[in-house]
Formats: sequence, structure tokens, C-alpha cells
Amino acid sequence: MKTLLKNAKVINVFSSQIEDKNVLIENDIIIGVGEYYTEQDADFTIDLSGKIISPSFIDGHIHIESTMLTPYELAKSVLPHGTTAIVCDPHEIANVCGVDGIKYILQSSNGLPLDTFVMIPSCVPATSLDESGAELKAKDILPLYKESRVLGLAEMMNYVGVVNGDKQVLQKLIDAKKLGKIINGHAPLLSGKDLDKYILSGVMDDHECSKLEEAKEKINKGQRVMIRQGTAAKNLKDLIGLFEYPWCDRCLLVSDDKHPADLLNNGHIDEVIRLAISLGANPLNAIKMATKGACDAFDIKDRGAIAVGYKADLVVLDNLENIGVEMVFKNGETVAKNGVVAPFDKPKVSGKIHKKVTNTFNLKRLEKSDFIIEPKGKTCRVIQVIKGQLITNEKIEELDFSKNNGIDIGRDIIKVAVVERHKNTGHKGVGFITGLSINSGAIASSVSHDSHNLIIVGASEEDMALAGNEIINMGGGCVVVKNGKVISKMPLPIAGLMTELSAKEIAEQNEHLRKSVTQLGVASGIEPFMTTAFVSLPVIPFLKMTTFGLVEVTTQTKKDLFV
Repeated sequence: MKTLLKNAKVINVFSSQIEDKNVLIENDIIIGVGEYYTEQDADFTIDLSGKIISPSFIDGHIHIESTMLTPYELAKSVLPHGTTAIVCDPHEIANVCGVDGIKYILQSSNGLPLDTFVMIPSCVPATSLDESGAELKAKDILPLYKESRVLGLAEMMNYVGVVNGDKQVLQKLIDAKKLGKIINGHAPLLSGKDLDKYILSGVMDDHECSKLEEAKEKINKGQRVMIRQGTAAKNLKDLIGLFEYPWCDRCLLVSDDKHPADLLNNGHIDEVIRLAISLGANPLNAIKMATKGACDAFDIKDRGAIAVGYKADLVVLDNLENIGVEMVFKNGETVAKNGVVAPFDKPKVSGKIHKKVTNTFNLKRLEKSDFIIEPKGKTCRVIQVIKGQLITNEKIEELDFSKNNGIDIGRDIIKVAVVERHKNTGHKGVGFITGLSINSGAIASSVSHDSHNLIIVGASEEDMALAGNEIINMGGGCVVVKNGKVISKMPLPIAGLMTELSAKEIAEQNEHLRKSVTQLGVASGIEPFMTTAFVSLPVIPFLKMTTFGLVEVTTQTKKDLFV
């Protein structure tokens, strides 16, 4: 069947122009773009007078697990916002379940109207200073490249290993290069000669840029830059200069990690475009980065533009200021209209894989004593979180262990613990953290990047133990505790990361968690669960906490709590 979209203003991402054109679609392919196509050429006509047609949006880097949704529910959430394709890195679930976790993502996303491309996790665990539920070596991931939706090797977070010539790390890069696959990067603040070594290994891009100068250096050296705007990491404002020529031709837009409440309330890639426009970006440049930019980065040749021979994946917008999405076409079919999604089938997951990803907790009950620190002095290293960033700093503070075992509410210094939860090793790191404004109670979560051990932050050891035990009872999730009572919780039974609840249901639980943390003193604008989820990630500078204790990221060395 042939469908004509007539009287529209069509965005041309090749010339960065808006043209008065008609678009002719046959089945799932655009077969004509021009004012000379008329109703006589079509079986069905849609009059879009006054509307704008854009290529549909593509998220070039997302962790589905961080949305806490299954791919099925994620599709229902992002389709109304104009996203019809994502490139996901399932390293969260792979760190918990190994290859079975990757197979879960492939099976549970198969056949959706949201094209789900997969990058194979490169760092499971992220480094040798991390403890995950699985370890993936080069030989383990090599067979996965045969999957048709697998595009390459996901973010190479172990940039220290690359620069220092770690053989096991380099083998993964060598294999991907031999197969002609895309290799994603992850190298915050890497520069100069070390960046040259990193790029020489085959890494093609980076999504960790937090400074404009950093991003421009990487582009000048041939990399692409993914401009990230998620729930915790919000880099767009600092990188707004990249929306200008020539930089925009080497950039794409990504969310990386985004919570369900944000998806439903604010949108997806459409929100990133809106924010960029509000900061002065050229709307056509922003849209090109969200469409053709992603396709160029991943060598996807059949979509990302409105042109003959391309997939009919389109978005109808009401204007170029608010990017209001009215209709969404996937493969020439209307999949969303005015926020309502057309029904589609839920993919099937094998019973074996489902069992693997829903039985992932192996940890004994926690006690108050697990969080008591034996003082070896007064001067301690304290992790300082930075609002809106994944980077943390190291602060040196003098603490009084005769009072509250070092906790100092007046100076916003509380405790943080990371407890191994996959193999019941008994390993745990306990220390101090500042910047969350928590003055009572505790929060706990099984979402702690990338190994997803149990992370607990609190102003009371008793409440920390209670919060951790509630996570164990649920088989994973997030919990808020105050004065010996659970005041809010969100179960995540799939690998301790995801749920089969609807997006609306999990978003409501997510919102309740966010509101409940204000009872602990958390200031507005701080998302403590997403923020603390990265406190245990030893590949983002500078000071992190793992099950082995404090880690200095740039040198990949353990650090004593006491100075």
C-alpha cells in the first residue's frame, strides 16, 4: 500500500533545510519526496498542512536496565516521544547474569516497533577492582557478534587497561576491529598522549565528555561525541557549543541512564532537543544530531533521513520550538498518535533465561556491626558527589569517631557501604560520603554501577542494616528507611535492576521514592538513587567505593580510608 503525506514541511538532514514537500511511502520504505507526488500516486493520503515531518529519533547510547523497564514497556514509553530506535549496552544485566543477561535483552526486545540494536559489553566487570556476578572474556563475547542486531563492542570503560596495554582488554578490541564492528568509548577527561593510545586501539567515540574543550579535542582527533542528558548526568548545557558547525556533524544525542518517571513526565530524546533549542541551539542541527548523527556513528545506512530508499520511520511535529510530537511512523505504520501507542505484541523470553535473571541475590542478613568502622586515626578520605555529574572528588576531613562513629550530620558527612551480593563472599567497603544532604535514615539499592552490588548510604547504622535487608528480601530494588521503618520501596526482581510492571506503575513507585527521600533531608534537585548508583563505579574519576574499599580511579589503586 502506498501512503502520501502531503502539504508538510519536511526536514532535510543532508542540507539542514526545511522544504515544502510531499512524502510518498510504500509499505515500509520512502519511495518519493517532492511536491510533484499527488494523491493519484497513493492509495491513502494524510494531509499534514502546517505540520513538520522529521526523521524519527534515535538514542545512540542507553542502558535499558537503568530505565528499570523491560524493553516492551520501554517501547511503550518512548514511542509517543518520537523514538523508534535505540542502541543499548546491556552491561548492567551482563554484570549480574553474564551472557544470559545479554540473551535476555535480545529475546525481550525482539520484534518490537522500537528497533533495539545491541552493543556487546566490553568490561564485565568494569575493572579488576570490581566484583560482579559474572566475568566475560574475549572468547565469551565473540560468538555474540553473529546476532543480526549486534553492532559492535560497547563502551570500553577500562581506558586505563587500554592505555597500559592489558592483553585481555586489547583482545576484545582486536576481535571487534577484525570483524569491522563499531567500538564505543568511555574515557572521562582522557587527553593528550593517553587519548591518542586509546583512539589507536580502535575506540570511535565518547559519551563521558563534561567539558567543551575535552569534547573538541576528541572530535579533532577523529572521535564522535555523544552528548548525554539523562537523569543523573546532564552534560548538554556544558556542551551546547557542539550544536554549531563544524562540531554538530560529529555529534549525536543520548540519554545513557534515565529513570521511568523522567521518561513519562519529560520525554526522551525529544526532551534533549527541546533543552538544546532553549539554550540557543539551531533546531535543525539538534534534530540532525538525534537522527542522521546516530546513524552515521553506527553505520546504519537505511534510516535517519527523509529520502528515497530510507525506512519510513518518521515523526510529525507541531513546531520546532517545543518539538511537540503528534504522530510517529515506524516502517510506514502509525505506531503512536497524540501520545497514544498502537498495541503490539510482547516478545517471548525462554523459561530458562527468565529463571536466570530473576534469581540473582546471594547474601547473608546484615547487622548494624557491618557498618561500624574501627578508627585508625581521625583524618579520613571522604567521597564528595557533585550535583549533576558522575565525577566525584576526594575530600580530606578530620572526623570524631567518639560521636556516631564518624558520622557528622552538621557537615553533611554520612556513611556509604558497598556489599558484595552475587556470591556471598562477605566482601564490603565502608566509608564516608558528602554532598547528598541526608541527615537521617538510610537509602539502599541493588542498582550500583556496574557490578550492581548492594549500595547503602545512611546517617544511622541501624537504618543502613534495615535498608539492606529489605533489598535482600525483595530480591533487588530500592528502599528508603527512617527511624527503623521502611517508608518507601521499589522492588526490581529482574537481576535486581528491572521490573515487569508497567511504566506508569514503576514511575509512580519511582516518584514515591523521590518524594520520600526529602524526609531524610535530601534537597530538591538531587536524585540520590541515580547519583549513588555511580559512587561504586571505579572507571569514572576520582574517588569511588567498591566491595574492596576506596578506589582512586585514575591510577586504579586501592586507597586507605584513613590518611
